[in-house]
Amino acid sequence: MSVPANLKYTKEHEWVKIDGDVATVGITHFAQGELGDIVYVEIETEGETLSAEEVFGTVEAVKTVSDLFMPLSGEVVEFNSGLEKDPEAVNRDPYGDGWMIKIKLSNASEVDGLLSADAYSALIGA
Repeated sequence: MSVPANLKYTKEHEWVKIDGDVATVGITHFAQGELGDIVYVEIETEGETLSAEEVFGTVEAVKTVSDLFMPLSGEVVEFNSGLEKDPEAVNRDPYGDGWMIKIKLSNASEVDGLLSADAYSALIGA
């Protein structure tokens, strides 16, 4: 199972890629595998400023609907609109084409509270 070392992770199975004061967020390979075939991604928080751990959207799979949680506080500045037509990208390429949102960080020090790849691997037993 892939857990890229250059990313940070949450206990809720989101991954985070930090680039300056912008974070790109998606769900992990483990999470998409647990959910099964993704059929819909709903994110209506673009332009909103949310706190860490608030719900920023939902992902719908054949067998369940799951909330998506903000890994860090900030403004949702971009939604991956490609997921509207191709939600399966989350299954196919969770760390690439399957990214979900970009956040302009409000508090960069929150990054220190995220899990490393090793810590996330231990969490999921990989």
